[in-house]
Amino acid sequence: MVLTSLIRTVEETGSTNADMLALAAAGASEGSWLRAERQTSGKGRQGRAWESPAGNLYASTLVRLRPSDPPAATLALVAAVALEEAVRVFLPSGGTLKWPNDLLVDGAKLSGILLERAGDAVVIGIGANLAHRPDLPDRPATSLAAHGASADPATLLDVLAEAFARWLGRWRGEGLDPVRQRWLERAHSTGTALTARLPDGSAADGLFDGLTHDGALILRLADGSRRVIHAGDVFLI
Repeated sequence: MVLTSLIRTVEETGSTNADMLALAAAGASEGSWLRAERQTSGKGRQGRAWESPAGNLYASTLVRLRPSDPPAATLALVAAVALEEAVRVFLPSGGTLKWPNDLLVDGAKLSGILLERAGDAVVIGIGANLAHRPDLPDRPATSLAAHGASADPATLLDVLAEAFARWLGRWRGEGLDPVRQRWLERAHSTGTALTARLPDGSAADGLFDGLTHDGALILRLADGSRRVIHAGDVFLI
């Protein structure tokens, strides 16, 4: 089990990720967690605002990279499989993972993960809709409460921190493959129609065809070719 001394909770802050980055610069140890009851400047991927009313989970943790570790970006998969496992404790039907780092329930976004790096420190922020669900402009969102499940943020974080530590140990000791395999087990099925909006402003439509050995998304295009996506926003069609 995770030592509760490694989990610090504050009533309100701007961003748990920003705070954890500052703590990392000051020498905080791997395994530290920071949870806020509310955030005033929460953010998601690509600088999007993350609504942060009390009752949902807003937490960040710290990993100190070692030379022998798998690629830092694949910590998103570690966080995703740990989060899905933790949510399943409260919602037995579980959720579905969508690349690169969303957990969906019935196709609607339940949570998101944001990685930020400074030197050997990778801060992993996790936001999960427990009691409330936001109105998002580009995709549906949901919450555990909307599915009849109840989870206190502190209790969910206790479960999540233990799961994350366990999967981090496997990632570090066994490599990415067991994490990748679990991610695929918990993801939407092969053949699911997706659209990927890429950093250069273009888009690619195709069918989900798994992950590469290093965790990139594989799309099967209409002409039968396969395209590997290393970065982008992915939506169910």
